Amino acid sequence: MANIKLTVAYDGTAYCGWQIQNDDDTIQGRMEKALEKLHGHPVKLTGAGRTDSGVHARGQCANFITDMAMPVEKFREALNSFLPPDIRILKSEEVEDSFHARYDATERIYKYYMLPRALSYPWLERYCLTLKCAPDINRLNELAAPLVGLHSFSSFASVMEDGYPMERTVNSAVFYQKNGYTVFKISADGFLRRMVRSIVGTVLDLYEKGEDGKAMKAVLDARDRSAAGACAAAKGLFLDQVIYGKH
Repeated sequence: MANIKLTVAYDGTAYCGWQIQNDDDTIQGRMEKALEKLHGHPVKLTGAGRTDSGVHARGQCANFITDMAMPVEKFREALNSFLPPDIRILKSEEVEDSFHARYDATERIYKYYMLPRALSYPWLERYCLTLKCAPDINRLNELAAPLVGLHSFSSFASVMEDGYPMERTVNSAVFYQKNGYTVFKISADGFLRRMVRSIVGTVLDLYEKGEDGKAMKAVLDARDRSAAGACAAAKGLFLDQVIYGKH
């Protein structure tokens, strides 16, 4: 028996998120079917975190226990042969028996991509939010600054999170420009359902209204979803990296 960690990239456009849900087509569901084909019996896969419908990933992580005597690096190629081209295993590695993809993660990093309409080619529409024009990065960062630290993020949580703890520690939240894109990068110990998309939508809404960081702090302090803006489209969001301590 061996504990195998996978690093996974996927285009989430056609899927109902990461987590298995009834008859919906999900990333975890496709991967567990691939694992079953490879092993000849069901294999449970544990992900570092769920991503919503339409959200993409560059560095999702997951782990499973195998009873196959296969060189660890071969799992990547073997599983990819059973997976559709919009889900790719980037790396397979053996980890300690105690490793848990979700509970051992110390930090998760998401990136949200936006592009001015003048630079938005048709084939990019699946992967970024189109803006009327390039925004002022300094103003966006002023709006994002109050998010850093330990806070209740109730104002940015989905109603589906009712009853769950709302506190999260955001390590950084910054906007920058790269290759024409406006990128929002946020890292935290964990995220609530739709939290990043709610934050992006709120920042853009406050930006359009000419508000500053005080307005964002007021939204955060309200602890009420109705105080925040609408969720930004899922297509611009990527789970970029999952960070582990000793693993």
